[in-house]
Amino acid sequence: MSDALAVAAASWGVLMAISPLLQIRRILERRSAADVSIGYLLVLLVGWVVWIAYGVSIANAALIVPNAVALVVGVTTIAVAYRFREPAALAPAAPAAATPPQDAGRASARAGEADAA
Repeated sequence: MSDALAVAAASWGVLMAISPLLQIRRILERRSAADVSIGYLLVLLVGWVVWIAYGVSIANAALIVPNAVALVVGVTTIAVAYRFREPAALAPAAPAAATPPQDAGRASARAGEADAA
């Protein structure tokens, strides 16, 4: 029974691992990854690496295979997201341009014109 459960879990794990392909498809259709959280994907990536290491340490293919597939698909998703990231999302925010002070001479001249009228 536990072997059948391991196969079912690993099979479902592979399906879960390839689910980011749906995100890749959306990015490619929209030609934008503006709404994709790369930080979230990086956290998942670390988790997959830890699970792979654990699976290797106990020689458990049911842990190694789905997490290795997820790692490959996750790295691909991050690469595609970076490729279609908007330049403004990649660059640090530029400081707002300071507005130059109003030319006092022109302002007082306009005030004088208003007084003369």
